[in-house]
Amino acid sequence: MKITVLAGGVGGAKFLRGLRQHLRETLPDGRGGTTAVVTVVVNTGDDLWLTGLRVCPDLDSIMYTLGGANDEVRGWGRLGESERVSAELTAYGVGWPWFTLGDLDLGTHITRSHLLRQGLTLSEATAEITARWNLGVTLLPMSDQPVETHVVVADDGAAGAGGSDTRTDTRTGTRTMHFEEWWVHYRASLPALRFEQHGLESATAAPGVVQAILDADVVLVAPSNPVVSIGTILPVPGILEALQTTAAPVVGVSPIISGSPVRGMAKACLDAIGVPVAADAVGLHYGSRSGAGGGFLDAWLIDESDAALASGIEAAGIRVSVVPLWMSTVELATALAADALAAARPALAV
Repeated sequence: MKITVLAGGVGGAKFLRGLRQHLRETLPDGRGGTTAVVTVVVNTGDDLWLTGLRVCPDLDSIMYTLGGANDEVRGWGRLGESERVSAELTAYGVGWPWFTLGDLDLGTHITRSHLLRQGLTLSEATAEITARWNLGVTLLPMSDQPVETHVVVADDGAAGAGGSDTRTDTRTGTRTMHFEEWWVHYRASLPALRFEQHGLESATAAPGVVQAILDADVVLVAPSNPVVSIGTILPVPGILEALQTTAAPVVGVSPIISGSPVRGMAKACLDAIGVPVAADAVGLHYGSRSGAGGGFLDAWLIDESDAALASGIEAAGIRVSVVPLWMSTVELATALAADALAAARPALAV
């Protein structure tokens, strides 16, 4: 079985850990792994340069989680991390106090930056880095070209956080900053007027991405942020078209439970694009493949607490499965992955 997953960082990582466990149990290869081939198309809109290093938050969150090295308490970063180097950078006046890089984490960023400067693409560098971890899946960045998400907010006259990409437009009274500055430093507290993907006009899907979608037996959309994770992947040329034309069923998992995001500050993102914070609204935003609106979903998983919303989603041509969505344990994430595959079609209920 070939499974392709579109995913962002923390939520995507939890879902993938459950999927990997489910496949190891149901399609074992006799060596502790699985015969299934899982390819993950990962959001790279959060990527940025910090102190001369290329940081890829979502790729790293997934790698650390599947590699068993993530910090379960914080929900991100490396287990047993220290921050001596970041403190030293700050003392020199070149640090980023709002985005602390741990010492172990810096090893990843230094390695990636070294490989990129040697001429490797991001896909090639990712393959080199992930080879260490025995992830059981293949991670592909959505694009080898930088496609960075920036946020446009009203300029209130206050000084920015020191982000090198922060720009003020006095004509429109707006300020544009990198997504990570808005998300981490400001905690999404500045109302976003819109999101921009810088570099999209010259980007292409990374090698293997479109083919992984077209060749898949099942395509899964993880419960990641629908605006700045999944919504950043979709506009990369060729990806949405592949989702709409693949022979594989496309099944999405709602990142919204009972009117609240499962994790993070997705409400601020959804508010900016005018989509209600509700499981049905996000599913309808993605849209049905069978309709005329250019959507890509065949099926949509919503939580039991949102069961009353199912009929409205199904009326739009999207099949609905009502299942528990919380992934607070590996066991629950494993059960959710099984439900997602079962929703693809009965023959895939493994």
